[in-house]
Amino acid sequence: MMPETPEMPVVLEANGHWVPTWTAMPQLTEPDNMPPSPFLRDDLVLANATLRQTVRVSVGGWRMRVRVSNAFGGAALPITKVTVAAPAEGRAGVSAVQPGTVRPVTFHGRPSLTIPAGAQAVSDPLDVEPAPGSNLTVTVHLADGQRSAGITSHPGSRTTSYLLPGDHADAEDLPGATAVDHWYFLSGVEVWADPSVAAVAVVGDSLSDGRGSTTNGNDRWPDRLLDRLRSRHGMDGVAVVNQAAGGNRVLNDGLGPNVLARLDRDVLAHSGVAWLVLFEGVNDIGTAEATPAAQKQVADDLVFAYDQIITRAHARGIRVYGATLTPFGGNSSYDDAQGCREAARQAVNQWIRAGRRFDAMIDFDRAARDPADPRRLLAAYDVGDHLHLNPAGYQALADAVPAHLFRREPLPPGFGFA
Repeated sequence: MMPETPEMPVVLEANGHWVPTWTAMPQLTEPDNMPPSPFLRDDLVLANATLRQTVRVSVGGWRMRVRVSNAFGGAALPITKVTVAAPAEGRAGVSAVQPGTVRPVTFHGRPSLTIPAGAQAVSDPLDVEPAPGSNLTVTVHLADGQRSAGITSHPGSRTTSYLLPGDHADAEDLPGATAVDHWYFLSGVEVWADPSVAAVAVVGDSLSDGRGSTTNGNDRWPDRLLDRLRSRHGMDGVAVVNQAAGGNRVLNDGLGPNVLARLDRDVLAHSGVAWLVLFEGVNDIGTAEATPAAQKQVADDLVFAYDQIITRAHARGIRVYGATLTPFGGNSSYDDAQGCREAARQAVNQWIRAGRRFDAMIDFDRAARDPADPRRLLAAYDVGDHLHLNPAGYQALADAVPAHLFRREPLPPGFGFA
């Protein structure tokens, strides 16, 4: 990060726009993912506590701002202080920051704020230039805590955060802090960037959220895709933002709201999003009854939902790419002896491949399946449950995404009409 220049006010260059450079899908925190004691007492959460988190920036810009979410809070969220800094050695999931890099974050010029239940807050622009692909530390102090057992988080962070009693938002390290592998309250980081910079939003479930990836390793498939794009000439202006959550579904609420319900908040409301990759539906198939009638219904309903998502995204000028659903043969929960769910997966994948509604198709099924047994994942990619992938498998998915899909090109005449 570049240092702030105190004598120069923050003036945004006119020829630019805000682009999300990191996101996490807000969720209602489940009981097992709440902060541990002493940071949870009855219905009071994180009172007189400091929360330090690291996130990975995908693209850089001239200025930066953060989003704090109280989307699922059962009460107002009083934030006392927020700071940003560069983490020690630039690493993810560390409690220390680089000396001299701590910067205060304000909201309408104020260091503190109260976010109403169901709302979010966007900070003032910071005169900070995050480096593309770098990690960023965001520290929050809550003097009073949130008086509700319902709080907003992203449990599947695959990144370590730290909790410590007291106000340590400006501290260079948090010795004795409690480590938790969850993000709380933080939902986005945006940069003011050149008009040519744009984001691809990934909408998905645990396969995009990174179950099976390495904690603090940033090796989910969207992370690997970002690495690929940054290495290609002319593609370093593409942000990859992950709006996936484990257990999420397209049609019905699971862990977090269904995609049809959350599309506006998680994709369409963000400026600078030019592309949407939709890789979701396996949880809808896997949780529907394993009968021919039920699986035909869920396959038909998924096709309908995909069409709705495309229509709504096209109205905002966003190209939508559909990814085929990967195999789950052998999974103890989703696979069934009669093959009803596999038939539904095949029907959905056939529509993604041949339905001609998506602006392009990404064949994750082909990339991940075992050629000798296409109902199953390739053993080298299987984390062990026959549903989720390991880092090698996530690399294979990233490699299967055609990079040319993210070249900035004018929308064709009539885009979004049908």
